[in-house]
Amino acid sequence: MNEKEELINRFYTAFQQKDYKSMQACYAEAATFSDDAFGSLTYSQVCAMWHMLLASSSDIALSFENVKADSQRGSCQWTANYTFTLTKRRVINKVQTKMKFSGNKIALQTDSFSFWRWARQAFGVPGLVLGWTPFFHNKVQNTARQRLQSFIEKHPEYAHG
Repeated sequence: MNEKEELINRFYTAFQQKDYKSMQACYAEAATFSDDAFGSLTYSQVCAMWHMLLASSSDIALSFENVKADSQRGSCQWTANYTFTLTKRRVINKVQTKMKFSGNKIALQTDSFSFWRWARQAFGVPGLVLGWTPFFHNKVQNTARQRLQSFIEKHPEYAHG
């Protein structure tokens, strides 16, 4: 296993252990993150996001596999099994992550998953019927961003960027 694969393993092992501080330590200070739920996030925002998600999810279980990396890029698949906070519905989300590195840190992380599949699980019938629409996607993303902003306002350590 090379040092970048070790970094990915360290990140997802910390995720499994709900250790957001160790996850945050894996990012370069100019890192960016994006996914369909939150959109594009800065370093401070992604650090706050992991803190918020792990603090609000008491039953998350995570697995990861197919860790691959060279000196510039890495990837893996991970699966989160949890209760979605807003609806109390059970979700199993299969995610593909792609990373770019700066030194021995994550500089860019892009997570992708089937938003419609996730929405069906998280919202039931409304997600089944509307989960594929831009309107529903934008509503979910705006709600996630508002929730993150509210979390940041309560945690000033994340307010600087």
